[in-house]
Amino acid sequence: MAIQIPSEVLDGSMLAFLTKEDLYGYTLTQRFQEKFDISESTIYPVLRRLKKDSYLETYDQPYQGRNRRYYKITDSGEERLKEIKQDWQNFSKSANEILGG
Repeated sequence: MAIQIPSEVLDGSMLAFLTKEDLYGYTLTQRFQEKFDISESTIYPVLRRLKKDSYLETYDQPYQGRNRRYYKITDSGEERLKEIKQDWQNFSKSANEILGG
């Protein structure tokens, strides 16, 4: 049985990927799927929500006659990631205490 990933973990993971470099949608999706068993149909709504909330911004770059949409973390996205990391630390500590990890 798989554990459902909470939206805050999805958001934080997506933001964390983008702290290292800007990524276009396909690459971001592939990297995310290397870590989590999750579909593209789940990932793109997360990206749209993060963009709507101003945690991400996008820009297009031409590549072999097509445009690639790149995602970039914003300053408010960096702040949100710090909050999520703190929430995660508190949550995981409590869960480990209860579950015996």
